[in-house]
Amino acid sequence: MSHDPAAALAESVRHLIDATIRTLADEETITAARHQIDAITTRLTADAIPGWYGVQHGDGMPPAAGNVVIGARNAIAVPLTVEQRDDGGVVTDFTLGAGYEGPAGHVHGGICALILDHVLGAAVHQPGRPAVTGTLTVRYRRPTPLGRPLRAEARIRDSEGSKTFVEGSISHGGDVTVEADGIFLFPKR
Repeated sequence: MSHDPAAALAESVRHLIDATIRTLADEETITAARHQIDAITTRLTADAIPGWYGVQHGDGMPPAAGNVVIGARNAIAVPLTVEQRDDGGVVTDFTLGAGYEGPAGHVHGGICALILDHVLGAAVHQPGRPAVTGTLTVRYRRPTPLGRPLRAEARIRDSEGSKTFVEGSISHGGDVTVEADGIFLFPKR
């Protein structure tokens, strides 16, 4: 895939989100920054596609570039890079910052569920045949820390007809913080 300047812009916006949350700047500085951001937003939206990025085709970027979990163009995406393991499972290592906070100093549980939904689905996904979530059961074992290395992994447990049963977890330093089980389906075309 070629370099996408919009993906680099999204990374800068991720840093901006973090700075916006943590800034202690004075009102004048914040107001000036807001005016600059509003002006840039006006420039960028003057030539924007209609609708959603995932339905665009023919621009050389994968449809997932706008995805809320892995999208290189989506500034609120982590983004995760999910890798296949030799045993057929999947794994991704990542760190979450201030934009994903729930309880003080920890990742919001909904973000953990979002990540696990994606990673469990990635274990089932087949090229040209994406799987969709039928059910997802999440169990929170301990708080998931912000700003620390995290790992999410998943593996297929069983298949029965059109259903694929998957399990996975998020961990920090080898300690599981969140577990999930899901049933994934391949939609009929």
